[in-house]
Amino acid sequence: MNLLLEILSIPLVQTILKIVFMIMLFAMPLGTLMTLMERKWSAMVQDRVGPNRANVGSFRGHGLAHIAADGLKSIFKEDTMPEGSDRFLYLIAPFFGLIAGVSVFAIVPIAAPIGSFTFQITDIEPGLLFIFAITSLSVYGAVLAGASSNSKFALLGGTRASAQMISYEVFMGLALMGIFMVYGSTRVSEIVDGQNAYWFGSLIPKWGILTQPLGFLLFTTALVAETKRAPFDAPEGESEIVAGYFLEYSGMRWSAFMLAEYVAIVGVAALVTTLFFGGYHVPWLHLWESAPEWLVRVLQFAKFTAFVVFFCWFQIQLRWTVPKFRFDQTMALGWKKLLPLSLANTVATAAVILIFV
Repeated sequence: MNLLLEILSIPLVQTILKIVFMIMLFAMPLGTLMTLMERKWSAMVQDRVGPNRANVGSFRGHGLAHIAADGLKSIFKEDTMPEGSDRFLYLIAPFFGLIAGVSVFAIVPIAAPIGSFTFQITDIEPGLLFIFAITSLSVYGAVLAGASSNSKFALLGGTRASAQMISYEVFMGLALMGIFMVYGSTRVSEIVDGQNAYWFGSLIPKWGILTQPLGFLLFTTALVAETKRAPFDAPEGESEIVAGYFLEYSGMRWSAFMLAEYVAIVGVAALVTTLFFGGYHVPWLHLWESAPEWLVRVLQFAKFTAFVVFFCWFQIQLRWTVPKFRFDQTMALGWKKLLPLSLANTVATAAVILIFV
């Protein structure tokens, strides 16, 4: 037992355990479950039954077995490569989006520290800058896939993805400028701790959604556009360019694009929860002074997970209820409306802080 405790106290071992938990036991399983969740919810929206036929013996689990069935199908499906494609770029493109999606979880805290042990893979000073850098990497997969597939439809999808990323990356940074000014730090853990404060004694928590409501709307819109999902799915554009940048992919490489998209949904939900809804902090929990420490951590993780699941559902609901934009409408929304709003929000936040703080 003493040897085990000594091994667990090694920083490298702790980091590996955090990566295994956050990526392999939280982000990836939830992203995989989202594939079924979306199909079920779209069926409910359209008054259908949805997937329910896959079975293991007599077990169907209301469609749960479809997750395993889809995975097995992708594993054994033929992995084709279009003639005239760039082999190296074609093979590596699917993994850019997946790596970008899981890397977001490196800076997301899921519970308060216990002593020197933190429930966060890494807590770097430029945490907000890390978010901008990582979320922008996903577009490389779309661009490389479109350019290397030797298909005009795939190339058009990759071009749309790069143009859309440039449009929404600009005001995404400005949307978080207000968060930086309000909480006075770019370190994610300090932003989360700053949201543990209260207004009017212990009445209203100082969450980002209350200090930066417009910033929340802008940041969430930008992240949804970064995931290239409806209503901002012009890079895929089934009704226009068949399937967009991953048109020529099949088998597990196609599944890698799909899994990256759903992991990105979980990443969006985790970032919105962390930056605008107090992260793991449970409001008014400090009033229960006699609460056991282990119970506090369980409640914090449960609150964080519940908000992440809610915002995952919200993105699915958004896809199946809001009509998609034309590509020119998507670009005009970013440059002509949301960018000026983000600039106005930054100026207004600075003025309020200068006058009242």
